[in-house]
Amino acid sequence: MSYESFETVKVAVDGPIAVVTISREKALNALSSVVIAELTNIVGELELSNDVLAVILTGAGEKSFVAGADIAEMVDMTPVQARAFAEMGGALGNAIESSDKPWIAAVNGYAFGGGCELALACDFIYASDQASFGQPEVKLGVIPGFGGTQRLARRVGVAKCKELCMTGDTIKAPEALRIGLVDAVWPHIELQGRVRELATRIAANGPLAVAEVKRLVHQGQSASLEHALALEQRSFGLLFGTADQREGMTAFLAKPRRAAQFKGQ
Repeated sequence: MSYESFETVKVAVDGPIAVVTISREKALNALSSVVIAELTNIVGELELSNDVLAVILTGAGEKSFVAGADIAEMVDMTPVQARAFAEMGGALGNAIESSDKPWIAAVNGYAFGGGCELALACDFIYASDQASFGQPEVKLGVIPGFGGTQRLARRVGVAKCKELCMTGDTIKAPEALRIGLVDAVWPHIELQGRVRELATRIAANGPLAVAEVKRLVHQGQSASLEHALALEQRSFGLLFGTADQREGMTAFLAKPRRAAQFKGQ
C-alpha cells in the first residue's frame, strides 16, 4: 500500500509499525482542513492493513507536535462552516479512538488546542521533556471543538479539565504527567526510540486480543460495571475460537517455550 499521495502527512511503515508524521513544519503542523482530511484517510487505510499492528503519531521538526487548528483558515468562518470544521476534527478523533490498531501519540513539542485534542484521541500519550500542552481556545473567544472538553475530562478529571479550558493556560510536560494527561515523559532525544519500543512490544501480541482490549475499555467507560464485565466475558470466550488463541497457548506450552507467531485470525 502506498502513502505517497498525501500532501501534508507522511507515513513510514517499518515492519508492523507505522509512523504517521504531520508535516507542516513551517506552520508548526497546524491542523488545516486538508491535514484533517488526509489524516482521516490514513486512519482508514491503515485500518485495512493486516501488516500494520501499531501506529505512532507525531509532528515534523523539533518544535511542535501540533500547535493547534489552523487559525488563518478559521478566522472568517461562519457558524455553519465552523461547526462543519469541528465535525471534521471530531470524525478524525473518533476514527482514531475506534480503530482496531493501538495509536500512540509521540508528542515532540507544542500540543495546543487541536493538537492536544488529537493526542487525547490516541490510546497512549508519551511526551518529550520539551513538550507542552494546553487548550487555549478561550483566549480566542471560542472553545475546544475536536473533543477537548470531553476527552480531557475523562483523562484528568472534571475540575482540572475546566481549569485548563477556562483559563487557557499551557502546561509543561512534567505537569502534564503529574495530572495524568500524559503517560510518560522522556528526554527529547529518546522519545521516538522509546515509543517505537513500546509499539513493538504491543505488536508482538495477538492483534485480535489487542483490538478487543481497546474496544472493551472504551465501551466499558459508558456502561455499568455489570454490563461491562458481561461484555468482557463474552469476548474472552469468543477469542477461544481463533487461530491466534491456539497458536499463543501452543507456543506457551511448547518445550522449550517459543515465541508465538500470530496472524490476526
